[in-house]
Amino acid sequence: MKPAAFATLACATLLASCATIPAPSPAPVEPAQASPQAVEAFSEELTQRTFRYFWDTTDTERCLAPDRWPSRTFSSIAATGFALTAYGIGAERGYVTREQAAERTRDCLAFYWNAPQGPEASGKTGYKGFFYHFLRYDDGTRYKTNELSTVDTTLFLGGALFAQSYYDRDNPVEAEIRDLAEKIYRRVEWDWAQRNTTGTQAINLPDSHGITMGWKPEDGWERADWIGYNEGMLVYVLALGSPTHPVGKDAWDQGWAKKLNDDWGTFYGYEHLQFEPMFGHQYSHVWVDFRGIQDDFMRGKGSDYFRNSRLATLSQRAYGADNPNEWKDYSGDIWGWTASDGPKYSRGEYSVNGKPRDFLTYSARGVSSIRVIDDGTIVPTAAGGSVAFAPEVAIPALMAMKDKYGGRLYTRYGFKDAINPSFTFVEAGSTTGQTDPKLGWVANDYLGIDQGPILAMMENHRSGLVWKTMRKNPHIRRGLERLGFKGGWLDQPAD
Repeated sequence: MKPAAFATLACATLLASCATIPAPSPAPVEPAQASPQAVEAFSEELTQRTFRYFWDTTDTERCLAPDRWPSRTFSSIAATGFALTAYGIGAERGYVTREQAAERTRDCLAFYWNAPQGPEASGKTGYKGFFYHFLRYDDGTRYKTNELSTVDTTLFLGGALFAQSYYDRDNPVEAEIRDLAEKIYRRVEWDWAQRNTTGTQAINLPDSHGITMGWKPEDGWERADWIGYNEGMLVYVLALGSPTHPVGKDAWDQGWAKKLNDDWGTFYGYEHLQFEPMFGHQYSHVWVDFRGIQDDFMRGKGSDYFRNSRLATLSQRAYGADNPNEWKDYSGDIWGWTASDGPKYSRGEYSVNGKPRDFLTYSARGVSSIRVIDDGTIVPTAAGGSVAFAPEVAIPALMAMKDKYGGRLYTRYGFKDAINPSFTFVEAGSTTGQTDPKLGWVANDYLGIDQGPILAMMENHRSGLVWKTMRKNPHIRRGLERLGFKGGWLDQPAD
């Protein structure tokens, strides 16, 4: 995963990819309708295929979920959090037995509890309870010089705490899961990662008390914090919920929430907090049911973060239907932009519909009233991770992508990472995917952090499993209450 600031940097670097932000337009036509039976059959097939991605590709010895597959570069700690969540979904759906899922989950958590931690630059999996963003396949230690990541550790912990609450039976394996998850969570020193007035100033808010994005043994703290509307909300839920190393509410008030008004805007007639790539509207929601619960900011807006993500989803679809930049295949049923692979880094070398275009490789694509980063690449997880917010448009989008692109995009483990029908330039020699002179480019790989939201949010839509399970977790409830969230399920007695 890229930091939230990555989208801004991409926009500044690749000017032509940051298309003119269009004025609001009328709502698009209704999505294509399929029978309830067809929708259920598709949902079940997609769920099973995407589950199999995590079950088949995450090794059982060290529980190192791949960042991408079939390319094998390094493991992603965030993808491992999605894998831990996937195992419970697979057990609930009967794809594997509960005993199989529990044993694999227990072994996974045992590896990360016992993996080496320390300040050294190599040979360690993490430090102060946090984990490095990427890990080596051979021994599970830090990959090259990547950062100790607060948000990617948080996504791993989302999976660990889901496991803690899901495996609630009175047997030795499930008891060990609960104990390991508790120890891993309690070990994280959130207060160490909080910015203070004596440390390096954050580039996005000089007086921040927020939580930093990361740390490196060579350089110390990164200069950016989790500030403003982005995927970092769960970081603060877990940091305030910690029973051992919590941060105070000042981290939220003087960090993440301080600039929310700057992010409020209207895009295609939908008024909500803006963040152009959809992952910012999805990741925290995988594990937290934000329906009907509000902090001070959302109480003031008469909304909640679930509704906000729904509106962001609808605005993305409206942009796709309008297609102001005339990319191939965009419509009310073919849409979706978030962080993903792409065909090539190039500036104005290739033309589409008579216009010179910029293209990107991996980038945080997205659309909002603040900026548009769009190079014609369509990303299935943008719709797939939003199924729980707006199933009436997200599921038809996924079904339309499967129907239109077939086995080029939808195959063994569900959806490959991305497709760009406009990039037909075989001569460009893309190394990230396959290019056809008529059909365009399609990614080589699946990405773990894009597969995870598809699986989890499809399940939240179908059964509410992850949300219902996490509502029972005392750490999630404590963190939300300390942040000032009230209403909805938080007003009910704890289970």
